[in-house]
Amino acid sequence: MQLSTYLKIYPCPDQPGMNLVYSTVRSSVVLLPDDLLAAAREGSLPAEEQEVLTRLGILTPERAAEQQRMRTIFDIPRPNAPFNATVVLNLDCNLACPYCYEAAFRGRRYMSAATAGLLVATIRRERIDQGQPVRLTFYGGEPLLSLDLIRAIARPLRAAAEKQGVAFSFSLVTNGTLLNRACAAELVGLGLSGAKITLDGPAELHDRSRPFVSGRGSYAAIMRNVVEVYDIVPLQLGGNYTRDNYRQFPQMLDDLLARGIDPARVGTVLFAPVIPKAGERVPSDFNSGCACSYEPWLMEAGVWLREETIRRGFPAPKPKLAACMVELENDLVIDHEGSFFKCPAFMAYPQLRIGSLAEGIGDYAESHNLALWKTEECLACAYLPLCFGGCRQLTLLRSGGIDAVDCRREYYDTVLERVVRQDLAYQGTKQDA
Repeated sequence: MQLSTYLKIYPCPDQPGMNLVYSTVRSSVVLLPDDLLAAAREGSLPAEEQEVLTRLGILTPERAAEQQRMRTIFDIPRPNAPFNATVVLNLDCNLACPYCYEAAFRGRRYMSAATAGLLVATIRRERIDQGQPVRLTFYGGEPLLSLDLIRAIARPLRAAAEKQGVAFSFSLVTNGTLLNRACAAELVGLGLSGAKITLDGPAELHDRSRPFVSGRGSYAAIMRNVVEVYDIVPLQLGGNYTRDNYRQFPQMLDDLLARGIDPARVGTVLFAPVIPKAGERVPSDFNSGCACSYEPWLMEAGVWLREETIRRGFPAPKPKLAACMVELENDLVIDHEGSFFKCPAFMAYPQLRIGSLAEGIGDYAESHNLALWKTEECLACAYLPLCFGGCRQLTLLRSGGIDAVDCRREYYDTVLERVVRQDLAYQGTKQDA
């Protein structure tokens, strides 16, 4: 047995002779003394310890074979894997966020009833009738401006799924202004399983960042709805910060607590930096308002906000095996016209369209450069399971093409140990598995 390629080993300064060993494949962490770690390196561990460390992903029979398995990880058939579709119901919104990613193509553009009917027929024929579970994410614009379409899509698909004995559910990416309790209760009955809502910090800050089209602030309306629905709909809360304002964001969490929100009833809280608007080109050294893993302030901001979140008892996502949805065969974006894309960000790039409800899905392996991370350097990197080439959107923003990996080595070198130690320090806090 050999130590896995996909490990990070951190000495413990406060416990001389001890090491935190973290598997980036299993998200498992063990505390090993120097002698056991040396025995693991030499392949001389007793059988019982070998069995435990193999189960945790710390040991592997052979590193070359392990790397080959990682190369083909997305080629392995998964018969019960659900079909995950992000359905863009409209490109309209009742808010006027100045940093809106979709500003370049935002407008009163809505999915037609005919397109919605074709979507239902296609998903039923190609997925549900074949016994495949279905999970939809309704997206916009603001999806709740298309509440009738949500009903028209969810009702027949839920009925078809029940008839076939397969699972069906949907979630919302919503600004939260329209998700009151009556609306949430109705949608839960149609299969609503969760909603992602954005709050850009405390009231004064949020209202500048996310006003209604009228100019009036939206914080009070969103907070009222969060309080009304969080006990019946799992919520993922987030916000979009900049270099100048991220340290104010925990005040919003304090407001949630003051309003009686039980952190254990919230899904996850994840803050993210503001990113450039769709289609905009940016230099590799992004400015302070953009998303770039490599700027020191961004690495500090992400780790600091995560700790402030879990310190208050709210759950935060753990680093775990994950990939861009481009890599995942069963993940698809269906826009308001019925066109297919592999990422919501790609809707700004017509050349990245991969088909439609009428045409079916085309071959996108070359256009989306699916093999870009299958290099010796990436396969030998301990961070590969957390990255798989990184974010294709960021490579588009840098160069206008998917022509290189978005390497996260510098980022994880800086933040991963701190995140692992955060989780150990707050073990009683609910974490996203």
